[in-house]
Amino acid sequence: MTLRIGVALGGGGARGLAHVHVLEALDELGLQPSAISGCSIGAIIGAGRAAGLTGKDLHEVVAATFRNAGEVWSRVWQLRPKRLGDIFTSGFSQFDAERTVEIFVPEVVPYDFKYLSIPFSVVTTDFYECRECEFTDGPLRAAIAASIAIPVVFRPVEINNRVYIDGGVSNPLPFDKLPADVDISIAVDVVGGPVRRPGRNRPSATEAVFGASQILMQSVLAEKLKTRHPDILIKPPVDAFRVLDFMKASAILKATQPIKDEVKRKVEALLEQREAAE
Repeated sequence: MTLRIGVALGGGGARGLAHVHVLEALDELGLQPSAISGCSIGAIIGAGRAAGLTGKDLHEVVAATFRNAGEVWSRVWQLRPKRLGDIFTSGFSQFDAERTVEIFVPEVVPYDFKYLSIPFSVVTTDFYECRECEFTDGPLRAAIAASIAIPVVFRPVEINNRVYIDGGVSNPLPFDKLPADVDISIAVDVVGGPVRRPGRNRPSATEAVFGASQILMQSVLAEKLKTRHPDILIKPPVDAFRVLDFMKASAILKATQPIKDEVKRKVEALLEQREAAE
């Protein structure tokens, strides 16, 4: 029997680079996800896997993308507002999420959901309706942009006259969006908490905003876990890293490497447990 594996990849900024280890572990077990759901950084990584990239491929993409600081900052410079007036009207949220997707998402990721090789859902938040929204068809890259639109960093994204922001605001770990008929559901929580800096007890204004967002997402997730659980919940050790620590990609991947073995152990243990119960 072919196992149907559902994988939910949560939001957490740079912390979510750890998602690649989970996908690598499944590849090494010979298990391909039959469905993937993603939020924020999880939407980017998940889209790559749904488009056909292996866990190893994604690991290499992450490492290569953030290896050269000069090249990364050159790309970021392309995201700046083109007009002086935009700087004043956009406030703190000056970057364009859709252009970010075009610059940083692997080219293999298509522009429409229908071209993916694995069913995939992207969770974002409808700003004016104050609710989560799930995209499973239509323009994929626009949906990813909406899902990563962290209010402090990116301008909101408009799709079909609706305005969207970061999916983590409403559903930071969308395992509930996986099909009900999967045999094993795996959820990867990379929300983490605020980072306390050595010798500095009071956070900066920006750190406080991100920390408040993490506290909110933890509360949303804790409430959801009261009524529903994935079969396997993975929480990579990411608290030492900040949301925008993408230039520490190598350190993040190294620190979270042990979750590969954790995923393998938990999957194998669950399969043995179910086999014994038959």
